Amino acid sequence: MDKIPMTARGFNEADAELKQLKSVDRPAVIKAIAEAREHGDLSENAEYHAAREQQSHIEGRIKELEGIIGLADIIDVSKLSGTVKFGATVTIADEDTDEEKTFQIVGETEANIERALLNLNSPIARALIGKEEGDSVEVRTPGGTKYYEIVSVKFV
Repeated sequence: MDKIPMTARGFNEADAELKQLKSVDRPAVIKAIAEAREHGDLSENAEYHAAREQQSHIEGRIKELEGIIGLADIIDVSKLSGTVKFGATVTIADEDTDEEKTFQIVGETEANIERALLNLNSPIARALIGKEEGDSVEVRTPGGTKYYEIVSVKFV
C-alpha cells in the first residue's frame, strides 16, 4: 500500500487516540459487557447490545488507526518552503468579497474543515498546489466557480 502523508501533529493525534482507545475505552466497554451479562437474558438486554455495538465501533477504529499509523509518512513541515504543497498554511482572499480564510493542507486522514485542516485532494487544495503568494486561483466547486488570491504561504 501507499504511504499516507501526515504532519507530525496529525500523527501524534492519531497515536494518542489509539492509546486512549486501547488503554481506557476498550477496558471500559469490556467491563460494561460483563456487567450487562450479569443481568440475565441477553436477547432483551439493551445495555448488553449497546455495549457490544460500542465495542465493535472501538475495535474498528483501533484497526483503522493501526493501519494509518503503520503507513504514515511523517513530513516535517517546518523544513519545507516555496510554493503551496502538502503541509503549507495558506491564507486566501475571496476576490469578490475580500473575505480571508486560512487553511493548512494535510492528508485525507487528518483533514477537518472545522479545524481549518484542508484535504490535499479537495478542489481548493488542488487549485492551490504549486502556486505562490500573490497568485490568483480559480476553484471549481459544486456551488460554482470561485476566484481567490493567495495572501500568504507559510510552513510552520
